[in-house]
Amino acid sequence: MFEALLLVTGLSAGCAIGFAVAWARSAPAREELAASEARAEEQERAAADKLAYATNMRRELADAFKALSAQALDSTSATFLKLAKAELGQFQERAQGDLNERKREVDALVQPIKESLTKVDGKIEQLERTHARADAALQEQLRNLNETQLPQVAKATASLANAMRQPTVRGRWGELQLKRVVQLAGMLEHCDFVEQPTATTEDARQRPDAVVTLPGGARVVIDAKVPFAAYLDAHEAADDDTRAKHLQRHALLVRSHAAALGRKAYWDAFEPSPDFVVMFLPGEMLYTAALQQDPELIEAVTSERVVLATPSSLIALLRTIALGWREQALALNAQEVAQLGRQLYERAGSLAAHWSDVGDKLEKAVGAYNRSVGALESRVLVTARKFVELKAALPEDGEIETPQAVDVLPRPLVISTASH
Repeated sequence: MFEALLLVTGLSAGCAIGFAVAWARSAPAREELAASEARAEEQERAAADKLAYATNMRRELADAFKALSAQALDSTSATFLKLAKAELGQFQERAQGDLNERKREVDALVQPIKESLTKVDGKIEQLERTHARADAALQEQLRNLNETQLPQVAKATASLANAMRQPTVRGRWGELQLKRVVQLAGMLEHCDFVEQPTATTEDARQRPDAVVTLPGGARVVIDAKVPFAAYLDAHEAADDDTRAKHLQRHALLVRSHAAALGRKAYWDAFEPSPDFVVMFLPGEMLYTAALQQDPELIEAVTSERVVLATPSSLIALLRTIALGWREQALALNAQEVAQLGRQLYERAGSLAAHWSDVGDKLEKAVGAYNRSVGALESRVLVTARKFVELKAALPEDGEIETPQAVDVLPRPLVISTASH
């Protein structure tokens, strides 16, 4: 074997001898190495056996632990469930007791509310029954109204409309409205205004509806006009075109009434008077409807010396005239008021002099009284009190009191000599 190794390695003889010697010397080491390898293999086999044993023991312990855990879990679950059922039962009992207690408390609190709600429900039912009866009665009244009253109202309205189409009725209504407006403004008949006065001129006899007297003697003539027929036709029209035509006719009637009124020249018959006449329209709607259809209406009637007036504007005009009357009355009475003031001042001065004389007399009377009190004390009462000392008078009769002197004098009255 050694020679084969030499051949294989190709070493020389010397080298071979050296190697052989080294090989021979390493024999114990080789044996020790072999023994170590054997022991290592034995230990490895022992370790493998121990590992296998430990693995088997681990597996067996795991199985045993699983079994014990399952058994313990079963026992613990049963015990837990038993305890849990017992605790749950006790908790349910306590909860039921608390619930019953809370229910009783809630019932005690809710009972008054329940009773009140019951009463309210009763009242509501009663009100609903009353409302139902009232509603039924109202329906019956409305039914009766529709059956009886509305036809009568419609008939009366139609009659009124037909009456207002008559010139005499319209004229009388306008006169009554004018008189009412004048009275509302605070005017007094036969003093501040005259109703339907008559004046005669060279051409004709004039008779306006009213003449209002101005401060200073001037007079304003007022005449009422009621162009109502065309306005009623427009109100009863079935379509817009027909209504517009009637309203245009209404505006033309207002303008023609104003022109005719201007031609009468009332200012000549009732002098002194401003050179215009007031045309009174007894309804605001008459003026508004005419002005909407004829925007130049005011300029047209003004050129005829006519002033259009509705109830509201005429009241404003008449109240302005009444204010002028009050101002004139104040101016006329100013001199008399001044004279009365002078007389009052003189009489007040005379009365003050009399009061001053009374004060002097009172002061002298106080002086005389005080002097008589002094004489009474020093001359009379001193002697009178000696009757008590002489037993001519008893103490039970009372002591004579001394009158008190008066130390308050009248306040002097200062009379001023200044005059206005």
